[in-house]
Amino acid sequence: MAARTVTPLDAAPPGPPPRLGWTRFSSPPRFHALCTRLLPVLWTLAALLSLAGLVLGLGVAPTDAQQGEVYRILFVHVPAAWIGMVCYLAMAFWGGIGLAFNTRLAFLVMRALAPTGAAFTALCLWSGALWGQPTWGTWWVWDARLTSMLLLLFLYAGFLALVSAIDDPRRADRAGAVLALGGAVNVPVIYGSVLWWNTLHQGASITPRGASMAAPMLWALLACSLGLWAYAAAAVLSRARTLALERERGAEWVRRLAEAKR
Repeated sequence: MAARTVTPLDAAPPGPPPRLGWTRFSSPPRFHALCTRLLPVLWTLAALLSLAGLVLGLGVAPTDAQQGEVYRILFVHVPAAWIGMVCYLAMAFWGGIGLAFNTRLAFLVMRALAPTGAAFTALCLWSGALWGQPTWGTWWVWDARLTSMLLLLFLYAGFLALVSAIDDPRRADRAGAVLALGGAVNVPVIYGSVLWWNTLHQGASITPRGASMAAPMLWALLACSLGLWAYAAAAVLSRARTLALERERGAEWVRRLAEAKR
């Protein structure tokens, strides 16, 4: 009898095709491993870039001719505003991915983004009040930019309260995703408010046509922004890794990880 030729289909049992590219990180164990590798780098970058930004902003950048020394609040205020808005858009994006593809990890990232985004939005409002008091003579005005930014903080608070109030994690994920998607319309309003309405808040100092500030100020703002972005990314990944461990605490890979740390 002639020998039977073994084909690849005979050699390997049938099963789902292996994940390729970035999609392999949708597996919680791989995502956990990726976060573990990235976090030390991000924390280091956050510390070094933030320190460099503060040195440039406080010691190198010149005094502003109109606002004096108080303008230096912008080195924290502006990045905090950017991060607060982008975190909400990212939250809505991952919530939409979770609703469309029923991806557990997308919901975890959505949840991990909310506390960081809320913290930076609160920092933006607080630093803006410190800047506004000597500049405008008041801590707060119902300006279009300020009001829409306050609404963003309320949306974050509502999201956190909603997902905490629902006991079933899957129902909480879906409800939070719907709220995140609905609230995302506020972010373009924040960005366009100084263009659409007559507001006290100044317009953007950095546009595609260039920057209306001295080079040392720009470099200080860039360093502070990168440092705070690195911090935000590290905080989100750290929280997402913790959430993944909580959701998967009964899985075999979590037990092996706990045994390896003993």
